[in-house]
Amino acid sequence: MTVVQVQQRDAYDLLLEAIDRGEYKPGDRLVESELADRFGVSRTPIREAFQKLETQGVLARDGRSLIVSALDHDQMGELYVVRTELEALAARLAAQHAAPEEIRVLFDMVKADRALSGDPQELSRANKRFHRQIHLASHNRYLVQQLEMVHRSMALLTSTSFEMEGRGALAMDEHEAIVTAIHERKGEVAEKAMRDHISVAYEVRLKQGAGRV
Repeated sequence: MTVVQVQQRDAYDLLLEAIDRGEYKPGDRLVESELADRFGVSRTPIREAFQKLETQGVLARDGRSLIVSALDHDQMGELYVVRTELEALAARLAAQHAAPEEIRVLFDMVKADRALSGDPQELSRANKRFHRQIHLASHNRYLVQQLEMVHRSMALLTSTSFEMEGRGALAMDEHEAIVTAIHERKGEVAEKAMRDHISVAYEVRLKQGAGRV
């Protein structure tokens, strides 16, 4: 792999991670020269990263500028339809294939994450780690790849459902129910628990969009 290829890959990954962490939010304008300085690369790999992210819908044109995309009401609904199906499948497969060590890690994550219930942003990051662990526990590389694309698009939502009062504690109860079903090797129960969990999160986001929470 050439130095240029390494820079292109790194620029893409670094920018995507920055968007995922909320350092660049939907509507923010991205400046090629500023990002090149920040990441310590030339402008060429930044330009290549822009092109790739624009193709993937992560960035959008605003006149001559590129901005971080935002999802409208319909796009969010479409995203949650796909997310629900893939996350439910991951939970069912995890109940079949997760190693005992992976299940213990999931239980440990739920326990640790309960302490974050008063911090929506930290809990949001912890939530991503939790779901990622279930994806990996499914032991299906193609499913993991598709879920990575879905969660990349989730970063384009302008808020987190954990901003709703009391949502953090309830979500942790839902997480525990999912992991318990995985631990008991009850695939259908794990699938339903995950569907219910994603459904509640979607409902909260709809209320946020309507200004009701």
